[in-house]
Amino acid sequence: MKQSQKPLLIVEDSDEDFAALSRTIAKANIHSSIYRCEDGEDALEFLYHEGAYQDPRMYPRPALILLDLNLPGTDGRDVLNNLKQDAELRSIPVIVLTTSSNPKDIESCYRQGASGYLVKPMNLSKLRQLVETFLEYWFRTVELPPMANN
Repeated sequence: MKQSQKPLLIVEDSDEDFAALSRTIAKANIHSSIYRCEDGEDALEFLYHEGAYQDPRMYPRPALILLDLNLPGTDGRDVLNNLKQDAELRSIPVIVLTTSSNPKDIESCYRQGASGYLVKPMNLSKLRQLVETFLEYWFRTVELPPMANN
């Protein structure tokens, strides 16, 4: 059975982490369009089709969001809060991928509606293993909600 393409939005300011994520996704043979935003303001513009992202055909609503918490400007906590308070966006699963293992961050993100919370390991092979597990679950195991066309 051929997988349908599910857009993935990665909100990550680290070029190194984004490159590692992209390589792992490519090796896992996940058929997904990957979009990247480097900060919270950019992510919100992408999701609301504002600024440079006004064309929803070029910048579709993601099926899944991988969100770093520690972003410049509007941080991931604010992005998560915005998304989960919006009736049209709240059904998009948001997985937090961050260096913070602070129990307060973990509890707060789940309370705000995060679908998962992953702590970035410092070791590249452990990061690859974590991302492979994430991809298997979110792209091959669960059914994601239908995407809106706007």
